[in-house]
Amino acid sequence: MKIKKATENAVEKNTGIKKIYKWIFAALLAVIVAVFGFCFTVREGTNAIVSRFGNVRGVYTDAGLHFKLPYPFEKVISYDTRSQYMDSGYTETLTNDKKNIILQTYIIWHIEDVQKFYRSVGDTDKAKKYLNDLAATVKNGVMGGYTLRNLVSTDLENVKINEVSKKINDGISEKAFADYGIGIESVKIKRLALPNKNVESVLEQMIADREKQATQLLAEGERDAAVIISEADAKAAEIIAQGKLEAAETDAETEKKVAAIYGEAYDRDSTLFVFLKKLIALENSVSEDTVIVMKAEDGPFGIISDVN
Repeated sequence: MKIKKATENAVEKNTGIKKIYKWIFAALLAVIVAVFGFCFTVREGTNAIVSRFGNVRGVYTDAGLHFKLPYPFEKVISYDTRSQYMDSGYTETLTNDKKNIILQTYIIWHIEDVQKFYRSVGDTDKAKKYLNDLAATVKNGVMGGYTLRNLVSTDLENVKINEVSKKINDGISEKAFADYGIGIESVKIKRLALPNKNVESVLEQMIADREKQATQLLAEGERDAAVIISEADAKAAEIIAQGKLEAAETDAETEKKVAAIYGEAYDRDSTLFVFLKKLIALENSVSEDTVIVMKAEDGPFGIISDVN
């Protein structure tokens, strides 16, 4: 009897422990259901929309734990709001001078207005499709105002790639935010290609640009050479004139000094001065082979007769 009673007590004790475990499990299950049913988490770099029967009940932008009603009363939709990259499709468009080009751009974007994005787009895949269509429309509109020379040219003054990129960026940015709540961070031209039928036209245009540039360089060279030659001639004329002026001044000064010396010599002994002048004149007039027939009394040979 004692053994039987002890066995019954052990069974009752085990049964009680099992009930306790069941209650604990039920409580844990209730907590888990409550947490997952009534709470949700917003992670860093994401925003969440809580919808109640299809209508937006709240927008959550702060990371952390938030509360909601369990499904199907309320539903949580999370969106990655970090920057995303996408390549737009190849768009064959027409320039202002009726040349076909193939233009590809890349877009860096993010979800800026989550509520507008939820209502107009819904998910990222659709957003990429809408952005691709929008980029094609904007590129067609922008390129209608530019010629092929603005994209491909050897003359850098004609190339306006940066201006074209900015206009495409502005056009996509304005429309993307207004219609879809998407913020555009950057739109750049990734690739520019030409259909085969336009390659020959581009080559001819590049050759014409080179010839124009060469003609301009030659004209500028000739102009600069003419300016240099003109300046050199003017400088040479100035130097020659200055030299002649200085030479004339030197000659005048020399003649002045010679006249002064002659005057001083004449004042000291006029007879000797006249005699020496006639002698110098005679010496300068004849040489060893000179034969002169003239009257002895004629000057400057009068000094010969005077000596006799």
